[in-house]
Amino acid sequence: MKLNELIEELKGLTIAGRLEKLGGIFPEQAIFTTSFGIEDQVITHEIFSNNIGIKVATLDTGRLFPETYDVFSQTILKYGKKIDVYFPDYLAVEKMVTEKGPFSFYASRENRQECCRIRKVVPLSRALGGMKCWVSGIRADQSDNRGQMSDIEYDFDRSLFKFHPLFDWTLEDVEKYLKENNVPYNTLHDKGFPSIGCEPCTRSVIHGQDFRSGRWWWENDGPKECGCHIK
Repeated sequence: MKLNELIEELKGLTIAGRLEKLGGIFPEQAIFTTSFGIEDQVITHEIFSNNIGIKVATLDTGRLFPETYDVFSQTILKYGKKIDVYFPDYLAVEKMVTEKGPFSFYASRENRQECCRIRKVVPLSRALGGMKCWVSGIRADQSDNRGQMSDIEYDFDRSLFKFHPLFDWTLEDVEKYLKENNVPYNTLHDKGFPSIGCEPCTRSVIHGQDFRSGRWWWENDGPKECGCHIK
């Protein structure tokens, strides 16, 4: 299938309709990856409450906030559905931490990118293995890099389609949806954390600051990305 054909197939459908259509076009080859942020919780609710045939998976880096594990647990209990978990290779983590210590990522951008690659990018590649469609919770106004994307695109590096159901949503749209549908969410969002990643690499931000400014805040230049969604 070509990109323009897929765009035409999804035109005019609701979010649930588009997700269901993707599950039908790519049976057992469509995956949604969640980090349990508020955008991801919207998509999880759409998939689980409508029994859509899209695999839901998450990456456990080993450095997540306790609150992230809390919403992970609440989500399983609420929907009674399975979320596949992908961990980093323990040998690679052991080598990195043994050679550079537990906080090597503060020392340089290269070290931070190495940690992100080992803990997130490589496990993500395993999760996406054999998949033809990847669903994510990206919104256009989250960052300049993400604003350059499209709601439906083709990832040539990974040889699969990417679909961002909430691409044109605002933060207010997301928050309203969660409240109206009683969806579990990470309580760190109530404490000034608009974007939540690994605990040592994420901090709260002042209202009005850039959405991604709390991620890798010690880096002064370059995109605030781990490498999973670089355009």
